[in-house]
Amino acid sequence: MSVLVAFSVTPIGAGEDVGKLVAEAVRVVRASGLPNRTDAMFTTVEGDSWDEVMAVVKDAVAAVEARCGRVSLVLKADIREGGGGRMEAKVATVERHLA
Repeated sequence: MSVLVAFSVTPIGAGEDVGKLVAEAVRVVRASGLPNRTDAMFTTVEGDSWDEVMAVVKDAVAAVEARCGRVSLVLKADIREGGGGRMEAKVATVERHLA
């Protein structure tokens, strides 16, 4: 099974400059060892099971929550049979069609 989860963690009540708090979530994702990518809106993480990926999301939210009492989470998931590498493969497919 391959699970891709794109998520965004937003600290609530921490003012406009939340980059330092969001970095705590990204730090957790990167330390997980799972394939991941962060862009301006979401962090995407890929794993072999729902439980594996959701544990990382939960820990990332907890890291922000520990520094800010309220957190908003937006999450989008793609669960499918088959192996990993989909995070890169999906982008490569679009790029191939653009060429």
